[in-house]
Amino acid sequence: MTGSIPRPAAARIGRTAAMTLLAGTVSGAAVLAGEAVLAGARRYVQPEPGLALRCEVGPAGAPALRLVLLGDSAALGVGVARVEDTPGGQLARLLAEGVGRAGAGRRRVHLSSVGVVGSRSTDLATQVARALLGTRPDVAVILVGAADAAGLRRPAEAAGHLGAAVRRLRAARVQVVVGTCPDLGAVRAIAPPLRQLAGWFGRRTAAAQAQAVRAAGGAVVDLAAETGPVFRADAGTLCPDGYHPSADGYRVWAHALLPAVAEAAAVASRS
Repeated sequence: MTGSIPRPAAARIGRTAAMTLLAGTVSGAAVLAGEAVLAGARRYVQPEPGLALRCEVGPAGAPALRLVLLGDSAALGVGVARVEDTPGGQLARLLAEGVGRAGAGRRRVHLSSVGVVGSRSTDLATQVARALLGTRPDVAVILVGAADAAGLRRPAEAAGHLGAAVRRLRAARVQVVVGTCPDLGAVRAIAPPLRQLAGWFGRRTAAAQAQAVRAAGGAVVDLAAETGPVFRADAGTLCPDGYHPSADGYRVWAHALLPAVAEAAAVASRS
């Protein structure tokens, strides 16, 4: 007696294990599919109709800085009702007050946004064309990636479109800062385990974005790494739909973006 399992018994155990694994896989896939359907059926907030896409912040007569936001709903500030609570509005105020860089001084910030709700990186080409119409912006901030990750778009493909957008802006002498895909694992509108899957895919997307942006000459801010822990710990950083940031959430993003944006503004003022 060697203690080995007889072949018929081993075969039964193997079949049982395979069936259990298959059942678990099918069950897990069904759970994920069900959660995806529920997440897609949720009612999400829409952009405020009266939210200004163009405004000026800061004292008249101060040196001018033209700041444009491109990307998805975050570039518009979906989830808040006042322009000053959007990420662009909060960045504009901080820049106008000279916060973020010693000796920067006060500025007159001309803020605009060409972002579109639900945009993916493939949509940036049109937005870049709109951003470059008329007076050239000094600094462009791009917030994109959530829709790419949620749609399971291949990270390298999405990052390629983002890199192309950054190159076009840099060729037009615009300083570019990209806030990479935020921490989708902090989104409460998506239930586990789909939330964890979204977070994992979002991290892959952000890593590919960072590489493409740096290669194209842009600056990178890893929003997931720098702000994800705050969003996971504080439900108040999300608006009532549990998906888009609240005014507090956008404030966290703005302060994470500020050092890179202030540096870009300083470079633009010297060129």
